Amino acid sequence: MPTPAPAPFSTVLRTASSEEHEAAEQSSFMSRLLGGGLGIEAYADLTGQLWYVYRALEDRAEQLAEHPLAGPFIDRSLLRTAAIERDLAHLRGPDWRDGLAPLPATAAYVARLEELAAEWPAGYLAHHYTRYLGDLSGGQIIRGIAEKTWGFERKGDGVRFYVFEEVDNPAAFKREYRAKLDAAGEAMDEVERRRVVEECKRAFVLNGAVFRDLDTRYPLSA
Repeated sequence: MPTPAPAPFSTVLRTASSEEHEAAEQSSFMSRLLGGGLGIEAYADLTGQLWYVYRALEDRAEQLAEHPLAGPFIDRSLLRTAAIERDLAHLRGPDWRDGLAPLPATAAYVARLEELAAEWPAGYLAHHYTRYLGDLSGGQIIRGIAEKTWGFERKGDGVRFYVFEEVDNPAAFKREYRAKLDAAGEAMDEVERRRVVEECKRAFVLNGAVFRDLDTRYPLSA
């Protein structure tokens, strides 16, 4: 009986991290926010925390462009920092930086991203995958709910973070991204693949911790 072909690395990452992914998606904060239980200030708070995350993710992107493993994933069409800043200016005004500070969980998330970008690009890739493919997938649901809930113009200021103007065909882009993940997995040995899978799980855990910190800012009414 022939030995079954190993699962593509993109499939391994998705299935191995599904529990952590689901836990983050179903956090109390996100459930309340997207269910209409929280106001626009909570949405602005989330956007502010994402600014720190994406700055850390993107600050070293150019330096990683020549790396054999991470380099194929560095794509200017994905960059989100400028879009987040435009959203924050819309949500909080031109002085949006005043009073903005990373939550403890955000600071931990940022520290991990900075460490990986400097020391372990394969681990950085795990976070690149969880963030950007998530933005191109479930992030579009968040955009639609935000537009409807708070009256943002469709794909306008307030939801620019979720709008990938330079990605003409998101479905094709995601297919190509997964193919590059599969190729990256083939370039790793088994130990490295397992390490990247664990880092992918950790990415969702770190993201979920940010949601928990945000949740404490908006306690349930007595």
